[in-house]
Amino acid sequence: MPIILLEITNGLKQKVNTIANKINHNAEEKTIIPMNYKINELFETIQGEGSFTGQPSIFIRLQGCPVGCSWCDTKHTWDIELEDQVSPDTMLAKKAETSQWATFSPEDILALVKEKNFKAKHIVITGGEPCMVDLTPLCESLEEQGYSTQIETSGTFEIITTTKCWVTVSPKIKMRGGYDILASAMLRANEIKHPVATEQNVDDLKALLALHQVENTPVYLQPISQKKRATDLAIATCIANNWRLSVQVHKYIGIE
Repeated sequence: MPIILLEITNGLKQKVNTIANKINHNAEEKTIIPMNYKINELFETIQGEGSFTGQPSIFIRLQGCPVGCSWCDTKHTWDIELEDQVSPDTMLAKKAETSQWATFSPEDILALVKEKNFKAKHIVITGGEPCMVDLTPLCESLEEQGYSTQIETSGTFEIITTTKCWVTVSPKIKMRGGYDILASAMLRANEIKHPVATEQNVDDLKALLALHQVENTPVYLQPISQKKRATDLAIATCIANNWRLSVQVHKYIGIE
């Protein structure tokens, strides 16, 4: 082979090897992207539902939910609109329910909880539909600081969180959004909390429990309203099936 051609060939090989080494090096590097959460509300109160009823709790309400429950009492959290994004200070200063939201990292949330001097050690992540995003970084950060965590979800999205996190699945069956209840969500549930107003709601729940062979998970029935008919139905059904009653204590005593 002529000397000039040999030099060109060797030069090309060196360039190819250099590029390959850079690609391999970049592939080995892990880029850590901080997780930020779209938060509509963050406040301290008393948990009024399910197994933790009466527990002082810090609520983190995330923005965004496509499920479309007709009786939803937080419809202002459904849509994520860029024009509704505000600063954290503006979000925290809200005096009424609005669709405004702000982004917080887990570190931001921990700093805010300390700044507010919140006393509760139990943190409830709700929505909206919180399981639209990976909740592992948030729950890990909170649990490392000694907080217990709880998620309230419709069961329509994959639940990505820590093993310690208490998962409340409130299955939203045949809602406008058309989402199915995931088998993985029913399996992960530490408790099932189902809103009821009619016998059909009860029948839908029984069918869901049978489909996913749920036997030992605590089941709570929650009257959709404080009306006597829904409450009486929930009480009678709980007694007949050895389920539990959840009456949204916070609404009866007039707190958030």
